[in-house]
Amino acid sequence: MTQNKLKKVKAFAPASVANVACGFDVLGFAISGPGDFVEAEFSDTPGVTIEAILNDDGRLPLDPEQNTAGKAILALLEESGVKRGISIRIEKKMPLGSGLGSSASSAVAAVVAVNELIGNPYEKKDLLPFALQGEMVASGTPHADNISASLLGGFILVRSHNPPDVVSLPVPDKLMAVVIHPHIEINTKSTRLILRKSVPLSKAVEQWGNVGAFVAGLYSGDYGLISRSLYDDIIEPSRSILIPGFGRMKQAAMDQGALGFSISGAGPSVFALCDSKETAKKIGESAGKILEETELGYDIYISEINKEGSVVISKEEE
Repeated sequence: MTQNKLKKVKAFAPASVANVACGFDVLGFAISGPGDFVEAEFSDTPGVTIEAILNDDGRLPLDPEQNTAGKAILALLEESGVKRGISIRIEKKMPLGSGLGSSASSAVAAVVAVNELIGNPYEKKDLLPFALQGEMVASGTPHADNISASLLGGFILVRSHNPPDVVSLPVPDKLMAVVIHPHIEINTKSTRLILRKSVPLSKAVEQWGNVGAFVAGLYSGDYGLISRSLYDDIIEPSRSILIPGFGRMKQAAMDQGALGFSISGAGPSVFALCDSKETAKKIGESAGKILEETELGYDIYISEINKEGSVVISKEEE
């Protein structure tokens, strides 16, 4: 552990899109714009203290054992052997239940900030198990797709969730994402309950083929192959019925030149991948018009794939 004289660190972790159509629980990518900030500093109070959570409408627990950021820090401190108290402030910059990895962003920003504060004993990739402990508070299981995308940036493939084993994938130069967040909330745990417990072998084989082809498309920069692979006939049919206007938005996106269109995580956010910013803007405008007809508010994020992931944004010395 390197010596430092820091007393306060602030970190940011971006929102992420998980599943990416064919890759249920195994594919994810980070976007630019929304995300969470965590500010951490040493405290005379033992353990972890959550001083405040901003923009959550008072819905998230201040008990570190029940909070994604708090639990992640506790796991980091236990493993590293650091005994000093830590206090944190969490600033939410994305809606809860949006399907954009809100809980993952908090957990990631927390461990990145605290790791810096205590002298960087871990490389960024080695923070993944600690952030996963935080994510378990929200989802009940250690899903690494949002966590690893937010932490590492770019596209990731999760070979194994427990123990975590993730692979960073290349990002073709022109690839763009447009994410549309309708102003409704969907609970991830609830949406898992509506999924089918068994899948016909023929559909499973088709899905495996699409995941493999999508990864190959990223490596080769073959946008046609990427487009043919962005298809999900297992998860999307069950979850899409919870999202107003989903079918119309998808058709409009494909008509506008999207490579593919599907649900971000458990929803309600949806996303399209495309090969230009102009196409992304057209897709966003079309989706917005459809949601306006349903009288729903919405947010639109047009973004290159965020290759940087989590980052320390400020440090204050003692």
